[in-house]
Amino acid sequence: MNEKSSHAPSPPTGIVRLRNISVGALFAAVLVLPKLLHIRRDERSWTIFRIALGIAGASLVILPLSLWNSWLAALTGLVMFMLAILVPASQPELNLDEKARELGALVVVNGGHYQPGNAPVSAVRLFTGSENIWALDSHLQPLVVIPVSQISLLRAEKIGPYWVLLVRWLDHAAEFSYRGIFAEHFARVAESTIRGVMRPALPVLPRSRAANA
Repeated sequence: MNEKSSHAPSPPTGIVRLRNISVGALFAAVLVLPKLLHIRRDERSWTIFRIALGIAGASLVILPLSLWNSWLAALTGLVMFMLAILVPASQPELNLDEKARELGALVVVNGGHYQPGNAPVSAVRLFTGSENIWALDSHLQPLVVIPVSQISLLRAEKIGPYWVLLVRWLDHAAEFSYRGIFAEHFARVAESTIRGVMRPALPVLPRSRAANA
């Protein structure tokens, strides 16, 4: 009795080739990705890479159409070209600890939202030092600098739906508004932190009366 051996049908050659190319591309991406992330932090190097990637991508789109009609190469080239256009260099990571050391700040607390003059409202952090209070935006750019020794009023209070930290010094004033369920907590933490670096005024001692002759 003859036994008929059954064989599973092999997948088409095109599918096998596409699978092999996909696996190879994925493996290459895993190896190259860490290096690309490092290059992306350098704006100049990433610009050069984007130009090279765009040229290579455009070449893969144009050349197959004129030479061998490979839709896979054209699609890959199109993806490369789009990545070169749409992916900018990454912004450098901002380090609060380094900025605090640079300014000589002792404590960094949530400053809520602050509007410097007619400029847009910005979320800020208060870098509290023994000499100055810096209100820095999300890019660590100073919006206002408050000398600690010149603060004449410091108060956290609720105004309407918000909590506000009011600071006055000389002929200047700044209001830091807090929103949300933790608004009071953040406002009072900022107030107590600033009070912690303010030097208490020395008591004025009355002059001793001269002894009666």
